[in-house]
Amino acid sequence: MDLPHIGRLAAGPRNSIADVAGVTVGHCTLDAGPVQTGVTVVVPHGGNLFTHKLPAAVAVINGFGKSAGLVQLEELGTLETPVALTNVFSVGAVLTAQVRHALQSNPESGRSLPSVNAVVMECNDGYLNDLHAFAVQESHFRQALAAASTEVEQGAVGAGRGMSSFELKGGIGSASRKAVVGAVGEFTVGALVLSNFGKMPDLILDGRPLGRELVGPAGPAAQAAASDAAPEKGSIIMILATDAPLDARQLKRLATRAGAGLARTGSAYGHGSGDIALAFSTAQQIEAGSECVHASLLADHLLDPLFHAAADSVEQAIVNALFAAQTVRGRDGHERTSLRDCLAAANLPSSP
Repeated sequence: MDLPHIGRLAAGPRNSIADVAGVTVGHCTLDAGPVQTGVTVVVPHGGNLFTHKLPAAVAVINGFGKSAGLVQLEELGTLETPVALTNVFSVGAVLTAQVRHALQSNPESGRSLPSVNAVVMECNDGYLNDLHAFAVQESHFRQALAAASTEVEQGAVGAGRGMSSFELKGGIGSASRKAVVGAVGEFTVGALVLSNFGKMPDLILDGRPLGRELVGPAGPAAQAAASDAAPEKGSIIMILATDAPLDARQLKRLATRAGAGLARTGSAYGHGSGDIALAFSTAQQIEAGSECVHASLLADHLLDPLFHAAADSVEQAIVNALFAAQTVRGRDGHERTSLRDCLAAANLPSSP
């Protein structure tokens, strides 16, 4: 089965979040028997984010999650550290690493300057990864940060190493879309997801009910009912970057549209699923301490193309994570099969 292109809009040259100029991504992957986890870092620009912040916003679609730094981001509408992704029990270690990194360039933070608001987001990879090992250390954040580049590796890497999607192997996915906004010009929306949600019977791939096909003719209704008996315990983190000039209020609207892309893949935002989107714009940096911030923004009535780009890039990123991931075995012999291996075993046709 070929990897589909989602929607009508064209992708950027890399078809990743790095198509937004200045954005880079790095991973540190831990792959050692029962330890299947890691850290992924999204770096919004190459300068000092604490002194040159970016407008940003968060949309909590379902709040079953333990991310750090979202309260101040929601209140002030600015992002002042990279966005770090990891497993649910490693938020503390990565948060400390984020703060230490910020202090290297801003030693007066927490003294004569305000304390830094570090952002760390998470999913629970405990099916494949031994969370009780607390394997992620500060050094792993530094390794991921040092590895940040415009070449975005996807699949079972970094924070995505132990993640599951639709009872298959999930992980990191990324995509981008180009949007023409009125007579103003063309802008890019890029997405990166940490995909760890869903049940197989619900999987929809570019409109195709693939999950029901994978469950098979031996009793899809019964298997779906059995699957539905247990609450959804997965999560997804969706990061959106754009070079369009948007403020925090508009970015919250953009982040909310990540939910449209998520829903198209078959998610109903289950009770136990932490579904959170963060969006930022690279169009203007906000200098710390400035007494007046002025920006030329897009008018709200022009935002629809960006909303489409957000939904399509998120859906594509989820699909890309499924296609890129390989089969992984981890804690207690638990295994998640890759979508490609599952399709080959099921001998499904490439078209419905």
